[in-house]
Amino acid sequence: MSRVELHVEGPVARLHLNNPGKLNAFTPEMLAELEAHCDAVDANLDLRAVIVSAEGERAFCAGADIIGWGALSPTDFARHWVRLGHRVFDRLARLSKPTIAAMQGHAFGGGLELSAACDIRVLAPAATLALPEAKVGIVPGWSGTQRLARLLPEPVLREMALFGRRLSADRALALGFVAEVAEDPLAAARLIAEGALAAAPRAQEVAKYQINAAVGEDRPAMIEALGGGMIAATDDKAEGVAAFGEKRKPDFKGR
Repeated sequence: MSRVELHVEGPVARLHLNNPGKLNAFTPEMLAELEAHCDAVDANLDLRAVIVSAEGERAFCAGADIIGWGALSPTDFARHWVRLGHRVFDRLARLSKPTIAAMQGHAFGGGLELSAACDIRVLAPAATLALPEAKVGIVPGWSGTQRLARLLPEPVLREMALFGRRLSADRALALGFVAEVAEDPLAAARLIAEGALAAAPRAQEVAKYQINAAVGEDRPAMIEALGGGMIAATDDKAEGVAAFGEKRKPDFKGR
């Protein structure tokens, strides 16, 4: 049974966590499923926006399943578990399509880090955000001290990571971490996604690349993607490819 489902609803994809018995906590299998779905979403040119949602009202995601990592050796924990989560969340963050996290319940640890990998977030009024890792003897491992440091003020992040304080929906909204607080986050996320359909897809994609480059989200790849897209539209590129295929010297015109 898949614990991360991909639903295609017209031009909008929904990545849905379905592990409510464990508050949608991530297992290695769930991470692999999420990564595969991200590849499928990026390959589908008909999709215009992505919503990340979860089953149940209590939690959007309670983080990583402790049973999944608790018995790992220090080497395996660092080499496999932490790096696997980083790779998958980075894949989500770098989707070419706009992403919205619809957070109907609490988001702790890896769940908060998952939401941070999305472009914007919608949160239920009673939901809270937390980094509880220190209470089980570890530290945030899936960008909680890195990507979140770009999205939250440093003192607030210290409150959460060092002192275990939770962030309420109202405070998260005031800080700009969430775009909206809504009784039905999924419905609100769908309305936001519909707004994305009015924009030009390529303009959206390039704007996302530009923002990612500005904030350091895979900056080298984003800069080269922008440059590659620009140069691929030139006559000189077409001439270079043609000359290579015809085994002749290219005649570049600077156009």
